[in-house]
Amino acid sequence: MSRLSSRRSFLGHAAAGFSTLALPALARAQPVTEPPPKAAQIPGQVEHPVTEPAAIEVNARPIPAFQPRDRSRVRFGSLEYRSGLVLTSPYRGFGGLSGIRFLDAKGERFVAISDQGAWFTGRIRYEGRAMAGLDDVEAAPMLGADGRPITDKRLWYDTESIALDGSLVYVGLERVNQLMRFDFAKGFTRARGEVLPLPPAARKLPYNKGLEALVVVPKGQPLAGTLIALSERGLDADGNLIAFLVGGPSPGQFSVRRTEKFDISDAVILPSGELLILERKFSWFTGVNIRIRSIPLKAIAPGALVDGPALFNADLGHEIDNMEGIDAHVTSEGDTVLTLVSDDNFSLLQRTLLLQFTLVE
Repeated sequence: MSRLSSRRSFLGHAAAGFSTLALPALARAQPVTEPPPKAAQIPGQVEHPVTEPAAIEVNARPIPAFQPRDRSRVRFGSLEYRSGLVLTSPYRGFGGLSGIRFLDAKGERFVAISDQGAWFTGRIRYEGRAMAGLDDVEAAPMLGADGRPITDKRLWYDTESIALDGSLVYVGLERVNQLMRFDFAKGFTRARGEVLPLPPAARKLPYNKGLEALVVVPKGQPLAGTLIALSERGLDADGNLIAFLVGGPSPGQFSVRRTEKFDISDAVILPSGELLILERKFSWFTGVNIRIRSIPLKAIAPGALVDGPALFNADLGHEIDNMEGIDAHVTSEGDTVLTLVSDDNFSLLQRTLLLQFTLVE
């Protein structure tokens, strides 16, 4: 069986699990390759814990073509492929990346979260317009108000969504349907988080189908100052995807039309005022599929049902995996670049991918 066929077969089966499943300077951490050993695994807690801050090694292998069977093709819907990396690390806690946000306007410094309660920060190194590797990568546990890793609490590990608002970082925990806020001005990834209230309906989202995407609406946009929280597959009475407007001028609940059985993975707001939603689905006939939809912010309001066109679709004939995170930045040349990251589920048969595309339409 070819490598591509075997990967299709595995991901086809694994995708069923996907759907159930100006900052202060940092003190340099000592390089390590493994977190300290942990006692016997407790049900409901993490298998690959990040227990203390550590500088880690991350290796990167380039992905020369997004569609292996047609290596000359670079245009895919409204996106143009720029570059991609397969990321690996000898550090046992690296993986499970479920969200990424850039800390600068250049698309270099980033913070990512794993779905096991950990931060990963670093810098993307470029050669021309192509990503070449990651530098200065550090891992750190997310800390609660008591200064202890949040994973000390049973089920407090499924950190699936992240949003930035200046130095404030919001993180959604899916299985327990909780929202936390960290102030990176108070220690960067060593900052302690606080639990914030959510609308009662958000606390009732289905187990493992809860808060999957968070974005903060920036100044100058409709709903400025609002935290938009989207569920993976919390459905309203009409079978559409439930989302919330938290804070801001018009708090409330709205819905995103669900089509073709896609679920939400992440979202990002563009300077143009568009909300891009990254989605994925699984079918026994087609395997894993992903798409990106565009929804105008001006259409979002309490009680609204919003929809928008797909800008991009991909399947296992392309270099994808369990794509869970998306962010955007604008280059000095004026290109809007989308960055996608995948969650490898800490499986030897899956991959951590970092992909970049130019939005051309």
